[in-house]
Amino acid sequence: MTGLDLTGRTAIVTGASRGIGLAVAQAIAAAGGNVVLTSRTQESADAAAALVGGTAIGVAAHAVDEEAAQRCVDLTLERFGSIDILVNNAGTNPAFGPVIDQDHGRFAKIFDVNVWAPVLWTSLVHRAWMGEHGGSVVNTASIGGLGHEANIGLYNASKAAIIHLTKQMALELSPKVRVNAVAPGVVRTKLAEALWKNHEAAVAGANALGRIGEPDDIAAAVAFLVSDAASWVTGEVMVIDGGQRLGYAPMFQRGAALGV
Repeated sequence: MTGLDLTGRTAIVTGASRGIGLAVAQAIAAAGGNVVLTSRTQESADAAAALVGGTAIGVAAHAVDEEAAQRCVDLTLERFGSIDILVNNAGTNPAFGPVIDQDHGRFAKIFDVNVWAPVLWTSLVHRAWMGEHGGSVVNTASIGGLGHEANIGLYNASKAAIIHLTKQMALELSPKVRVNAVAPGVVRTKLAEALWKNHEAAVAGANALGRIGEPDDIAAAVAFLVSDAASWVTGEVMVIDGGQRLGYAPMFQRGAALGV
């Protein structure tokens, strides 16, 4: 059986200064891989790389800056000689409220970072290395892209778009490159604070598994998807939500079912 050994492989993880991105970088490094972590500033990228340790390096590269992205790709190849893994994790959500109340600036920022950036980085990495040598790409989507919620409609629309593009690119880049996505539920990150902070117990209690997610929960899934253990998996969206999408768990649990 194949395992999660990533020794000798090199990964770029965008938006890796904290939260899910940092946890993913740590998981890949723990499996033996080299990791390049990107963040908007060199200071935050270096700090994250120091937390990962080993051969990890940080690179300042805003996700939508094509020149910075190309420099990061070039530096990665110069330093490590390959780019075997790309994790498109950078994301943003400056919009809150009904879709029709948002302006073009918020719309453009969300779709630039959440949709265009993964396409940009994937295309650069594919041209530079993966197109010839193969590799694995994982996009960070969201369970919001699989349904509808009040007040975060633009964000969810962007995640629905990246889910669609994950499948599209899995076909277009096959057979050498595998492209998958993870779709987290509510995870303890700064981006998702509004969804859990100050009411974590209620959110956790509604899930079948009784807690909100941790960045490490998502990182473990990404490590699997980029490894040889997932060598026959492409175009898939792995939902990691503690059972959130199943429904309101207390209504189904034994005590509720028995009326006690």
